[in-house]
Amino acid sequence: MKRIPVDSTNVASVGYDPPTQTLEIEFHSGGIYQYFDIPQTVYDELLKAGSVGKFLNAHIKGSYRYARV
Repeated sequence: MKRIPVDSTNVASVGYDPPTQTLEIEFHSGGIYQYFDIPQTVYDELLKAGSVGKFLNAHIKGSYRYARV
C-alpha cells in the first residue's frame, strides 16, 4: 500500500485502501500497523488533524481491529 509522509513526532507515514477500508500507519520507530474497517471519513479527518498521533490515539486505537505488518 502506498503511504504518504505526515508531519508527526510518532507517525512517519499513512496510507489508505478505500476498497478494503484498510488504514496503514508507519511509525518512526519502524513499526507498521494496519487498521481495518476504517471509513473514508475517518481517514480524511486523520489527514486534516492538527496532530496525527493524538487523532490516532483518540479515534482509531482501541476502536478498530488491527494487525502488525
